[in-house]
Formats: sequence, C-alpha cells, structure tokens
Amino acid sequence: MIRMLAQDSWKVEGGVRLRGTLRPAGSKNASLPELAACLLTDRPVRLEGLPAIRDVRSMLNLLASLGVEIDDQPDAVTLTASRVDPSRLDFASARAIRASILLAGPLLARCGRLELPPPGGDVIGRRRLDSHFISLEALGAVVDHFRGSYRFEGSSLAGTEMLLDEPSVTATENVMMAASVVPGRTVVYNAACEPNVQDLALLLQKMGAVIEGAGTNRLVIEGRGSLLAGATHRVAPDHIEIGSFIGLAACCGDGIRITGVSPSITGPTMNGLGKLGVRIAHDGEDIVVEGGGNLEVVCDRGGAIPTVYDAPWPGFSPDLTSTAVVTATQANGMSLIFEKMFESRLFFVDKLVAMGASIIMCDPHRVVVAGPSRLHGTDVVSPDIRAGMALLTAALCADGSSVIRNVHQIERGYENLVDRLRGLGAMIEAGPPA
Repeated sequence: MIRMLAQDSWKVEGGVRLRGTLRPAGSKNASLPELAACLLTDRPVRLEGLPAIRDVRSMLNLLASLGVEIDDQPDAVTLTASRVDPSRLDFASARAIRASILLAGPLLARCGRLELPPPGGDVIGRRRLDSHFISLEALGAVVDHFRGSYRFEGSSLAGTEMLLDEPSVTATENVMMAASVVPGRTVVYNAACEPNVQDLALLLQKMGAVIEGAGTNRLVIEGRGSLLAGATHRVAPDHIEIGSFIGLAACCGDGIRITGVSPSITGPTMNGLGKLGVRIAHDGEDIVVEGGGNLEVVCDRGGAIPTVYDAPWPGFSPDLTSTAVVTATQANGMSLIFEKMFESRLFFVDKLVAMGASIIMCDPHRVVVAGPSRLHGTDVVSPDIRAGMALLTAALCADGSSVIRNVHQIERGYENLVDRLRGLGAMIEAGPPA
C-alpha cells in the first residue's frame, strides 16, 4: 500500500554515529517505466516492491487519469489497462514529474496519438527531450510542438535501426517499450545500459516481448505487432539509494549493513566513492560499510588530486554526484568532483559551505573539496532529490541541530527515509508543511 506523509521539514540532530541494517527499497527509476509498461497490454500487470515515494504515486495518478484500473494492495499494485484514452491525460499531474515523458512510447504504440505537456522534475540544468523525439520519429512517429505541449502521431509505426544521439536512459526505455509491440525488428545503437533499463527489459520479456542485449549499448527488439501479455514482476533494488546509503554510512555510520546488494551494482559506485576512502565488505548478499569517520582521499599516481566524475553506466552515476561532494567534505585530503552531465546539480554546495565545508566552485560542473571539515548545523532548503539526500547526510554529520525544508523533494525518491534512519539511531523529527 503506497501512502504519503504530510510533512515538509525535518529537524536533524547531528553527531550521532549510526548503527544497524538498511534494506534498499525498490528502484524509483525502474518503477516509473515499469508502471508505464502496463499500457502495452490489456491484461493485468502486477508489480511488487514498488517504493512508497511521491513520484510513484504521481505516476499512478497519471495512469488512473488515462483509464487504467489500479488495485493497490500491500507490497503490490495490479494495473489493468483494458481501456485507455490519451485525451483524458491529467496535464497538471504530467507537468509535475519528469517521468510523464515515459508515457509517450507506450501510448503512441498502442493508440497512435497523444499530447503531453513539457515534463517536470528536478531543476538540475537543461534536460533535453530530443532523444525521445528522434527515436520515436525513427519508428515512424510525427512529433510537433504546439502551444506549449508536444503532439505525437503515428498510426503505422514499424521497426527500424537507429542510433541514439546520446545514451539517454528514458529515451532508451521509451523506444524499447514502443518497439516491443510495433511490427518489425528494431536495433538501437548507443542504448543506455543502467540497471533500471535492464529491469524494464526483464518485465517486458515476462510480458512476451523479445529483447536481446539489455545491459549493453546495442538492443535488438523483435516487435510483436500486437499487445503484450500480463505478468508479475518484483522491482529490482534501487542502486541509487544503495549508493546514497553507502555514502551516508561512510560519513556517519559505524559498520552499517545494507542487505540484498549485488556486486554488479556496487562496482560502478565504488569506482567513484572509493577514491574518497570509502570501503565496503561483501558478506553474502549483503555489504557492510566501514564507518568511524576515518576517510582518506586516495590520490592518483604521483600524488595527484583524484577526480570523481560521472558517466553513463557502468560509470559513476550522476545521481550520486551530490553524495560524493558531501563524502569528500568528511575525507582527509583534496578532491575534484566533476559533474559532466547537468550544469546546475552542483549549485547546492553553497549550503554545504554555510555548514562549514571547504569547497571551491570552479564552474557549474566542477568543485574542489578540501577535507575533513567540521560541519555545524544550520537551516537549509532541499533543491532536488539527490541534493536533499546529500544535505541530510551532512546534517547527520554536523555538530548541533539542522532544519531541512522542502523535504517533499527528498520523499520523491526515498521511501520512508525518516523511520529507516531512526532505526539506525538517527535523531530526526518530521514537521508539517510551513
């Protein structure tokens, strides 16, 4: 059962070492396209382990507005899209989340038309939609921009070969969903490889889609020319949440255990955080993050300052850049954090500076961090999901009390975070909206 709490501020007491076990929630970035995939069939699709977060609730509201029947049960949601009407789409809800663009591929393939407003989401710089339009146009769609919205038409889509102009995760997911039901063979080069793309492919295969190459940059989809079947699927653990918890545990923890973590997930994450002295140990399907606050920056050969930079999977995820910055403030040494993909993601560092961090912002994409810094509590506003999680980590490390406002942004991506961290000993008090 997905329920949301009415709160928009947290009071955090810092300086407490956290101990215990964390279990990752289902992947936000897998859940959203998998919810959209219910539009590719008129049979029930049962999704288990959906995270209880605001973006999932927003996507469910969008699907309900289209006519999808939703049976919301404990630990599972069953969706039946037997009747779908694109003209009923709730534009206000669609504008609220970035994931509304994931409706384009399924609705176009099923209904041949739709209209979408520009999607919302985090303000972390320009987030172009061109890859979505180009890939769907390659399948035979016509996309127009009309009076502030996007119109998609395509009554005779067919498989083809295409080269994505960038390895966009959501564009890859859109074309994979559409190509699964249109007739013909589709080959996608420069496809995204992220774990959430792989998990969506697994769901589509359970629904009867024929997809090869998930997890590589070349996808081959044999389109059925008809709707898919129903399926039951458990959403994979959230690799971004796992990375966020690894950073938090390294800064504030004392040997925190994170359960159900595949080594294939931690490798790319540790390629970044490992440069900041973070260490983990695998114990079966769990990992244990070394704590105690004794982080040492690992210099490059010759003593050069290391660079933590993001890249498409299997590179270090851009969604963990904010976590890397906070982790660097607690590590002994100097490091360069290079955010290559989003020009506004690092703009939250002024809040860390106000807490006592030693950070130089070189330009919108790069910051130099000297640590360790003794942070102190303050009053901050969360600008987006990932920066908000980073600020919470900083507040838990800091001396004294902090107030984090606008926490509905954090709740868009992290399930029941306050209670889970309280279970580790964190002192967090949730407050009502101002």
